[in-house]
Amino acid sequence: MSIVSPLKGALSALILVFAATLAAAQQSDPLPSWTAGDTKQAIIEFVAAATDDTADAYIAPEDRIVVFDNDGTLWNEHPMYTQLAFMFDRLKALAPQHPEWQTTEPFKSALAGDMSGLATSGEGAVAELLAVTHAGMSSAEFSKIVADWFADARHPRFDRPYTELAYLPMLEVLDYLRSEGFQTYIVSGGGIEFMRVITEAVYGIPPQQVVGSVAETKYEIVDGTPQLTRLPHLAFNDDKGGKPVGINTAIGRRPVMAFGNSDGDMQMLEWTSAGPGASLVLLVKHDDESREYAYGPADGLPESAFGHLSQTTVDEARTNGWIVISMKNDWANIFAPEAK
Repeated sequence: MSIVSPLKGALSALILVFAATLAAAQQSDPLPSWTAGDTKQAIIEFVAAATDDTADAYIAPEDRIVVFDNDGTLWNEHPMYTQLAFMFDRLKALAPQHPEWQTTEPFKSALAGDMSGLATSGEGAVAELLAVTHAGMSSAEFSKIVADWFADARHPRFDRPYTELAYLPMLEVLDYLRSEGFQTYIVSGGGIEFMRVITEAVYGIPPQQVVGSVAETKYEIVDGTPQLTRLPHLAFNDDKGGKPVGINTAIGRRPVMAFGNSDGDMQMLEWTSAGPGASLVLLVKHDDESREYAYGPADGLPESAFGHLSQTTVDEARTNGWIVISMKNDWANIFAPEAK
């Protein structure tokens, strides 16, 4: 009798046992892209206590509100915010219709990619650029322009669609929290109509759970059809102190968890932490230059104009017992594997 058949049977059985064990291990770990350690454990323990109706830290389902900043917290924000990349591409597309832009600031610097020249144009420069690229059209037209841009645009460093540059560990957090009865919201300084085009497909967050900066909009009848027309003015800035205001206005409940990454998120984190019950506040620190970017200037990292994270903010986070997430140390993976 040959011994090959019994060995093959034993090997097949061993493979099946190994596969079942691996599947069970993956199923029991809701955050596989997070490195084992205090940060991952704190998230899991908070969720376990919040959903245990016998625990002192139990949170009723209707109060399980979690807010996330978008740029730099849920997806990449360098070398510039994604909406700014859209704005520059939109300017280039419109430039042939406006030859005067070649000699007029801030358009001249923007079209040349001269960021220092754009900076010298003053604080109103970006607002002027946003006005010509984001206004003068219906909300539906704007959404289509944004969707078409996302379909073709690629990140200059990673050469991938921007929608593929959501952070895998944060996508796992979103799925994990929703599976435990939490409601997940985006609260960002980005334009609300810009973000709503992609948030459901990328994050599983529907448009009604997106809070952002709002352009002035008017209702009018155009060619016999009702239309919402975007105007070249900002109605609400959902950044810094505007974030708690936006949360209160749009959600109506104080969050029990909040994730941010910059000085612009500080007030949202403070508002969450000051709630009457249990809360968990987390601050993402970009300190992985090889896999993504490193910037601060907190903890000696290079200073950045986008996602500026000061030492004051990090020190306050540590003083308040908030968790400072190190991308380098806490995230085993940053992006999902690129589709081939």
